[in-house]
Amino acid sequence: MLDYLLEAFVTLFVTVDPLGLAPLFIGLTAGLSAADRRRIAVRATSIAAVILLFFAFAGGKLLSLMGISLAAFRIAGGLLLFSTAFQMVFSQKEPRDKSDADRAVGVDHVRDIAAFPLAIPLLAGPGAISATILAATKAPTWMHLAGFLGLVAAVLAISLMVFLLADPIDRRIGETGRVVIGRLLGLLLAALAVQFVADGVKAIMTT
Repeated sequence: MLDYLLEAFVTLFVTVDPLGLAPLFIGLTAGLSAADRRRIAVRATSIAAVILLFFAFAGGKLLSLMGISLAAFRIAGGLLLFSTAFQMVFSQKEPRDKSDADRAVGVDHVRDIAAFPLAIPLLAGPGAISATILAATKAPTWMHLAGFLGLVAAVLAISLMVFLLADPIDRRIGETGRVVIGRLLGLLLAALAVQFVADGVKAIMTT
């Protein structure tokens, strides 16, 4: 169970990348009061929690209704996670996320920042949703699934803390720190993504 929870936590954590979202949160909420920042942070993480918990419970059933095998989804999810990892390693994720953020501000203004782009796609994006479905469907027992749901809550709680402490965290980490952390997390996510693909291919070959 420990191995399952550790793998699930690492995958979800590096996919959501709470530390990497701190600069975006600062930019999106620039000029707002501390109280408004807190409300946006709480609302964004709450929306993301609902989305990820929904896919944790219903993601597998949705795949079944659509006639998609778990093995096929593992391969697709692994490729998607690898794409995210590639962008993290080569510093392409932050510009892409910032582009989404800038577009959202221009269209929906400040009142919708919490829902888009903070909750979607920055917190509960395609990579995080894929990781959630994969981990939830891989849980062998309800105890494992309950533990994973706790990890989802923990990752989003960390994200909330990062948002609330975004200014001091950004100053302390610095540009070099963000680059190093992003590269290391991206490399780790790439390895886990390859493992997802290998597990999916193995499952298809044995059926």
